[in-house]
Amino acid sequence: MPYRKIIHIDMDAFYASVEQRDHPELRGKPVVVGGAPAGRGVVAAASYEARKFGIHSAMPAYRAIRLCPGAIFIKPRFEVYKSVSHEIREIFHEYTDLVEPLSLDEAYLDISENKKGITSARKVAEEIRKKIRQQTGLTASAGVAVNKFVAKLASDLHKPDGLCVITPEKMIPFLEQLPLGKFHGIGKATEEKMHQMGLYTGADLKALSEPEMVSAFGKPGRFYFRIVRGDDTRPVQPDRIRKSVGAENTYSEDLSKPDEIRGRLSEIAKKVSGRLQNIDAAGKTITLKVRYDNFETITRSFTHENYLNEEEKLYETGEQLLSQTEAGERSVRLLGLSVSNLNLHDGESKSGTQLELELKYFTRRNTDDI
Repeated sequence: MPYRKIIHIDMDAFYASVEQRDHPELRGKPVVVGGAPAGRGVVAAASYEARKFGIHSAMPAYRAIRLCPGAIFIKPRFEVYKSVSHEIREIFHEYTDLVEPLSLDEAYLDISENKKGITSARKVAEEIRKKIRQQTGLTASAGVAVNKFVAKLASDLHKPDGLCVITPEKMIPFLEQLPLGKFHGIGKATEEKMHQMGLYTGADLKALSEPEMVSAFGKPGRFYFRIVRGDDTRPVQPDRIRKSVGAENTYSEDLSKPDEIRGRLSEIAKKVSGRLQNIDAAGKTITLKVRYDNFETITRSFTHENYLNEEEKLYETGEQLLSQTEAGERSVRLLGLSVSNLNLHDGESKSGTQLELELKYFTRRNTDDI
């Protein structure tokens, strides 16, 4: 039978990891992003060092400080997190336009037919995780499966910085041995009720008929009946409106010479121009992105009166914006150029319209892959 290839990407302790990346003195320490414990603050995110003390998101800050008196509380910088999230989504779109963001730090990707023609879902997930690490300095965990529900379960298994592939052959055994508290959609109260009924694993729950589940748990019983069997046909729902087109590169060796930096910018302008022309689009706002060797990231933008997509004009604008930075005086780790304020009609383009996916029979050479 035909299988979809779904990846669920989940960034590891996203907000806290961004803070530890940008502030090296915080690395290895229990970091809590959220409101101050002196007030009525709530934990938005906790580093893995803080989680060892039992601290988790949505916990009152006063309780977190009791669990870990040495915790370091950081005020959230949501604009920074949004910027990094956008950067990560651009990586996703290098492989597929079937991307469904769930939040700033997680998304589903349908890579059944991906832009690079890679047949191995495992390889795509590995490439994406590697690019995220190279371009942002952050780690991501990934789950790969034939549907969204199981892919999300899989991404939790080897955190942080992990990858788990659940093949079609392994899906049912995996669900049967899984503790009920690990199933998304089964909360603490429902888990306790199931335990009182002598149900502890997916196999235990699977032994009940659908009428028995509905009788015990009401309408959610139908949901439990499906998920314990791995029955999830929900498609990946992408954003339909493409807001920008861009490209960026993270360099293995920092760029320090002005001529070298301009040369790299020219390469990026050529790539962006090609992407715009490929979807028959142009834009007015050009944004340059520069990341220095200490991970400090800055952007500079300019809006033209007319739409443009020509390589030469993109480069000229990018070079003018580059002169407003310290690039050349400071070493550069990453360069990026993007075009927004696009002239797409009805929010659609060749790349922004979700095409109906024709599922094919995939030959799996490796039983640990799909």
